[in-house]
Amino acid sequence: MTRSLFGALLAVGLALAGNHTALGQDLQPPPENGLKSAAFAGGCFWCMVHPFDSLPGVVAVTSGYTGGRVANPSYEQVSSGTTGHAESVRVDYDPKKISYQTLLEVYWRNVDPVDADGQFCDRGNQYRTAIFFADDEQRRLAETSKGAMARRLSRPLATEIVPAGPFYRAEGYHQNYYRVNPLHYHFYRSRCGRDDRLQQLWGGEAGGAGVVPGAGGP
Repeated sequence: MTRSLFGALLAVGLALAGNHTALGQDLQPPPENGLKSAAFAGGCFWCMVHPFDSLPGVVAVTSGYTGGRVANPSYEQVSSGTTGHAESVRVDYDPKKISYQTLLEVYWRNVDPVDADGQFCDRGNQYRTAIFFADDEQRRLAETSKGAMARRLSRPLATEIVPAGPFYRAEGYHQNYYRVNPLHYHFYRSRCGRDDRLQQLWGGEAGGAGVVPGAGGP
């Protein structure tokens, strides 16, 4: 069962239980004073939370939707592939404790940036890889980092580098999925082939291990 199908069934089940609404999601508010935010798309957002959540200096990681043309989208709308949004994460961090460059180093080692049609078992534009820059500095760092990764992998990268737009927080049952539903999270992650492909691409650095203190692991 693909994650898209599982997610649709889960959404229906929660709706029937009265714990889920198919209504569109709200905009994520700006980060608190003194913090900065970074937004990344890397396929299934369930799998993109833990790599950043474990880093010293990261304050919050939110699963959500961005990069599309529909306001307040629901999971059902985004997963249909018709809104233009990508499943994404927003990372709120303390720039005094961790740099944007460090976040980029972790990001690359948790995605397959040469895949233009989705990520791992999840196919479609809603699962594309993308870096959403908030300012000129983030754009410069992202473009420089992308060039370095392309040279390392000796092939062009499909990852988009585009201006950040509205970020809509995903439904509650998607937040911190790796902690709330660890059994299904690890089952999905294994069946999807994510870790095998990351190991193939990045070797011992897969997940950010050995590159950034605190990074690595599913």
